[in-house]
Amino acid sequence: QVQLVESGGGLVQAGGSLRLSCAASGGTFSSYVMGWFRQAPGKEREFVAARGWSDTNTYYADSVKGRFTISGDHAKNTVYLQMNSLKPEDTAVYYCAADQLVVKPRVPTSYDYWGQGTQVTVSS
Repeated sequence: QVQLVESGGGLVQAGGSLRLSCAASGGTFSSYVMGWFRQAPGKEREFVAARGWSDTNTYYADSVKGRFTISGDHAKNTVYLQMNSLKPEDTAVYYCAADQLVVKPRVPTSYDYWGQGTQVTVSS
């Protein structure tokens, strides 16, 4: 059973940085795509970033491109989301997602496995 556990959320001032972690277990992730999504109150879950576990293909939402970086540590089975130059509009619950054979990495329904989420709040 694949399990994903996020950590690293918190309260930060605008312009600050946070690094989210997603620890994965219960699977062999070499063929997986790992994604980050976020959901603000009253809004739909939206794509943030994704990458293939074993390749260098990365995908970013236009709203975070140049500010956020997705990376992975194979030895620790952990995926990171480095978030810099944070803005109040980045405030949301951030979710890690994973699945194999993902054709549309930007679409939430492409993923079967989800973490519980971690809150990120950016104050102005």
